Amino acid sequence: MTGPLISASELATLLASGSPRPTVLDVRYRMGGPSGPDEFAAGHVPGAAYVDMDSELAAPPGPGGRHPLPDVAVFEAAMRRAGVSGSRPVVVYDDWAAHAAGRAWWLLRFHGHPDVRVLDGGWAAWVAEGGEVSAGSTTEVGDFVARPGHLPMVEADGVPRVAVLVDARAAERYRGETEPIDPVAGHIPGAVNVPTASNLAPDGRFRPAEELRELYAAVGATPEAGERGEVAAYCGSGVTAVHDIIAMEVAGIRAALYPGSWSGWITDPDRPVETG
Repeated sequence: MTGPLISASELATLLASGSPRPTVLDVRYRMGGPSGPDEFAAGHVPGAAYVDMDSELAAPPGPGGRHPLPDVAVFEAAMRRAGVSGSRPVVVYDDWAAHAAGRAWWLLRFHGHPDVRVLDGGWAAWVAEGGEVSAGSTTEVGDFVARPGHLPMVEADGVPRVAVLVDARAAERYRGETEPIDPVAGHIPGAVNVPTASNLAPDGRFRPAEELRELYAAVGATPEAGERGEVAAYCGSGVTAVHDIIAMEVAGIRAALYPGSWSGWITDPDRPVETG
């Protein structure tokens, strides 16, 4: 592994050299946005396979929240259909500032794939840098074996013991001033707020490592705290929190994911809620 990100020019070089040729996953998905499959059909990175966020990267909504982790067998089958093999590097991209692509990155890493990177800047960066656009699809079947447990994770009962719990939602949702999706507003008591937008430079790419280290150090998330297993992140449904986890990985901070996140936390009315 050389870090969680890859630039458009680096990906173009890998695709041109063919050694090793990466498996490319298109995870375009935006709440209320264009249809991902339609966008994929209109044009995508050559050789990419489309992966559906809702059906292949999440289980149906329930006590675990709006986007619970998918069943291991479902995820493994989806990755094999998309051509993923454990011996080939994987690059994932979207058109949602790496929020959906981040979910695929985390799931593949969590299930044991050793070499997965997110296209920094996503589809927009690929097009802006003159990357080839394809409308064809000739994906071969992969042999990926999903073995969960390779990245840290925390469940609801362990959340109160997390020393630095990072809430990745927009500040107004964290404070409980507005809640456009979930039935309860606010945040998990003791959580600190680093909205995912804070991770990005004006060009839509992740900020440099030193800037991200300073950003997270301001809320107590440091490389040392990460080494001690004291850092975790959550969001609304466990998807966009990975954006903060990727930013922290760039900064050298190891962070766990609370997959249920806010939508899972509030399914139990006895769990405390904080606003402000």
